[in-house]
Amino acid sequence: MYVIVVGGGDVGIQLAKRLIARDHEVLMIEKEASQATRLANLLGDQHVMMGDACDLLTQKTSGFARADVVVAVTGEDEDNLICCQLAKEVWKVKRLIARVNDPAHEEVFRKLGIDDTVSATRILFGMIDQQISSDELIPVGNLHKGAVEVVESELSDESPLIGVAVRDVKLPQGTYIVYILRNGVGMRVDGDTEFQVGDLVVAIVPVARAEGLRAVLREKS
Repeated sequence: MYVIVVGGGDVGIQLAKRLIARDHEVLMIEKEASQATRLANLLGDQHVMMGDACDLLTQKTSGFARADVVVAVTGEDEDNLICCQLAKEVWKVKRLIARVNDPAHEEVFRKLGIDDTVSATRILFGMIDQQISSDELIPVGNLHKGAVEVVESELSDESPLIGVAVRDVKLPQGTYIVYILRNGVGMRVDGDTEFQVGDLVVAIVPVARAEGLRAVLREKS
C-alpha cells in the first residue's frame, strides 16, 4: 500500500515509522528544508520529499495519482484541507485522512468530503477527561462521516477484561477490536487473543454505542 504522509511533525513521524515497520511504501512530504533533511536522516531518503503538498506539481511528482491513502497531519487546518481536497478532486485518491487542529473545523472537513478526521484537541481532551472521570475510553478519530469512532483504551490490572479471550467479550453491535499494542509491539487480534495488563486496545464503535463499550470496559461480563 502506498501512503503519502503530509507534515513532518511528531504525529507524522510516528505514523510514518509504524507504516514503514509494516513494510508499506511511505513518502512523507515536508515543506521546511531543515526539517526535511532531519526526516531523511531519520527515516531514509527514499521516504522523504521536500515540497509544498498543497502544490499540484509537488503532488504530481510525489505520486498522488497512485496513492492508496493520503494522510494530512500538518499543524495548519487550511493546509490539510486544501491538500486533501486536491487529492480527492484532481488525483481521485480514495482514502483521505486529515488532522483537524480546531474541533470547530471538523464539520467543514466532512461537508467537503473529508470523512476521516483526527482531532488533536479532542484526543487531549479525552485524555484529560479520562483522569477526571476514570473513563478509560479515549476517542482518537472518526470514520464514515462521524458515525463511527476509533477509540483506544489502556487496560489496567483492575480491568474485567484481563485474561479474557476476545471471543468471550460481549461487545455492542457493530463494535470490533481491531488492534492491540502490547509492550510496544503491535499484534493482530483474533478470537483466541487474551487481554493482558497494559494492553493498548484499539476498537471501532458506532458513536451511538460508545457508552455500551465503556460499560464493557468497566464492568464484569
